[in-house]
Amino acid sequence: MSSGLRAFARLITAAAVVTVYVALHMAIFLGMELRDRDDFRGAPERAAAFVTALDRYADGDASVRAEIRATRAWFEGNAPQRGDSRYAVSAAVRHAEKGEVSAARESAGNLTAYVVRDRAALDRDVSSWGTVTLWWTVAAAALVAPALWLRHRRQAGAAEIAEVVGRFAPRQPRWRRPAFVAASGAGYALFTAGIFAVTMAQRQGYKMPLAVQVLLLPCGLAALGAGFLVLRYSRPRSARGAVRALLADGRRPVLYLRSFADDHTAAQVDDVPGLNIHSREEQLAGVLGAFGPVIAVGRPGEPLPRLGAARFYLPLDDWQPVILRLMELSQLIVLSVGLGEGLWWELEQAVSSHPAHKVVLLVPGRTAGVAERLDELLPVPSRLGELSAGDGGPWISAAIAFGPGWMPHVCPVEPAAGAAPPRGGRVRRAYKASLGTMTVMTPARHVARAMKSALASAGVRRWAVIMRADMGMGVTLGKGFLALGALALPYRALQLAGFW
Repeated sequence: MSSGLRAFARLITAAAVVTVYVALHMAIFLGMELRDRDDFRGAPERAAAFVTALDRYADGDASVRAEIRATRAWFEGNAPQRGDSRYAVSAAVRHAEKGEVSAARESAGNLTAYVVRDRAALDRDVSSWGTVTLWWTVAAAALVAPALWLRHRRQAGAAEIAEVVGRFAPRQPRWRRPAFVAASGAGYALFTAGIFAVTMAQRQGYKMPLAVQVLLLPCGLAALGAGFLVLRYSRPRSARGAVRALLADGRRPVLYLRSFADDHTAAQVDDVPGLNIHSREEQLAGVLGAFGPVIAVGRPGEPLPRLGAARFYLPLDDWQPVILRLMELSQLIVLSVGLGEGLWWELEQAVSSHPAHKVVLLVPGRTAGVAERLDELLPVPSRLGELSAGDGGPWISAAIAFGPGWMPHVCPVEPAAGAAPPRGGRVRRAYKASLGTMTVMTPARHVARAMKSALASAGVRRWAVIMRADMGMGVTLGKGFLALGALALPYRALQLAGFW
């Protein structure tokens, strides 16, 4: 699927989801209007009985008094909120309880006409909601059909590589992922609500009563903590596997190869200004998502997949043919150079069998001998050691892309991942300015900048690379708002069912 068609498919799918969501809301509101109209059907008989009871009210019969009170309660529960019949009955009962029987009869004199008017108003509301629901349903149906067709076409484009990966995808119970996706949705909703509450208490505290502020701040912190704990437990269990990621995207994937020994470092969640729940690998996978879905071989025996690249699991004794096939089917091969002879074999195969523009290297810091061994393997030495890229930090200190003839374009990660803010001059001012504008300079963002520069030097440009590096918290809050919006549907459905 071409990039233009994929963008169109995403737009159609988003529009279809929105229209279906609105159509469901409209259908629920229509159901509530129908229920209100049906509940009010007995109003004429109730009104006639009420007028008759008022005529007998002066006799002082206790049963008559109970009857008119019950009629008032019925109209308050079933008449339209702004209906004339509701107010006429309430006024008549008030006058009757004060002994003003003639005034009560006068208030109820036009009750029958008011009931007819309110029933007509309810009929108009049902007709109006029915028309709106019909149009939204038609729009949803008109968009769902092309969205499903485009989804089928997207999946067909990824069918070959999904079939290769699917042979090694672990089998899970069907209920597992939907259950933990729902749990993650609740976690995102709590997390977002907590951030909103804390922000309101801090920024708008002087505008609200002290009691509200005192209540809002601890409740917000509690929701924030609860959301964080729920997400920490549910997100690894709801992560998409490689097959789902490939079929959901449709583009040729990015094959991410690394040493299993580096997983611990890549799984770290950096403590940066602002809130961050995404690991380094998650952020790196988000950046590489500008090219395609990111897939990686999972570590054998791990109880849960690491968050970031979508995992699949290969056998220990026959993994090399599968890697070679995946290299052929991928549009980009990203190797995080490190320890392990298997990784160096993968790097040798990538260099010897694939075009230069297809390979990107991420070089770790403080790993002795990497630069020398890399130069022995590459057709054109990178001279990485001369740039002192290996001193940048424990994660990734340089990105290398290749131009024609395997000409290396090396871009050091500056400042190195995990390093302190740079000192002095324009760089320091830019760093402070970035914090002031909430552009959090995570290690992953530094890596993204270096990778973008290296790729641009090699003639490969993706404008969304840096933007994706800054989207972590925005994506989290977006998922939270979507979860809160999704919760509105069951809430309205329970209202329709009469639970409250």
